[in-house]
Amino acid sequence: MKITATLILFFWFGSLASAQDRPTIMAQPNTVFVGAEGKFEANPDTAVMQFNISAQETTSREAYDRASKAAEQVRQILRLNGIEPKAAEIGYFSLQPVYDYKTVKRKLVGYRVNANVSLKLKDFSKVAPIVQQLADSDVSENQSLNYTLEDMDAARTKAVENAYRRARESAAALTRSSGRTLGELSYASVDTFENVRIAPLAGAMMRMNAGVAAPAPTEEFTPQSIAVTAHVNAMFALH
Repeated sequence: MKITATLILFFWFGSLASAQDRPTIMAQPNTVFVGAEGKFEANPDTAVMQFNISAQETTSREAYDRASKAAEQVRQILRLNGIEPKAAEIGYFSLQPVYDYKTVKRKLVGYRVNANVSLKLKDFSKVAPIVQQLADSDVSENQSLNYTLEDMDAARTKAVENAYRRARESAAALTRSSGRTLGELSYASVDTFENVRIAPLAGAMMRMNAGVAAPAPTEEFTPQSIAVTAHVNAMFALH
């Protein structure tokens, strides 16, 4: 962890201030300004799967019917894995014409239906079967998977608490070395970020090869832990 600290007594040196990466604040006499990072890690408790249902046909009715059949296949896959279809959420649905722009005058060649589906799972053992079955049925496109925490705010709070503790310890050590006493907090700023990553799952790579079922890309691997980092800038009074 990188910790920076600047002691402000009766004099303020502008060159030192510009060298530190911190918000611009008014320098106050008898204060100490510190910056510190804190971190909190936890195992994810939710898997979020996202995929598209797409269909293209020469007429809008045919495209709609094909997309409806694909959606029913998805519902069947969910039921086979003990999941109610209503647990999946539709992000958007669109029906759009498709044109051929190779000619001077664009030509209508068909219609395309797109729907985005999102599914949250608490039981990680169901992730690999669903990924595999969606790929084998060839009803979805652009699959992605990420793991997250349901209560991300609590993780951020813990990271901030860790960063603030480190900042205060740094300020206390600095003031002791100068023969002063650390006072109350007079200013603070906080930034947080987390390492949630979305992993694309290419459908073509998951299909059966020569009649032999290959394991899903997620199988047997451990979900990446969620790390939340907080950076705290704090100013304390000196006594």
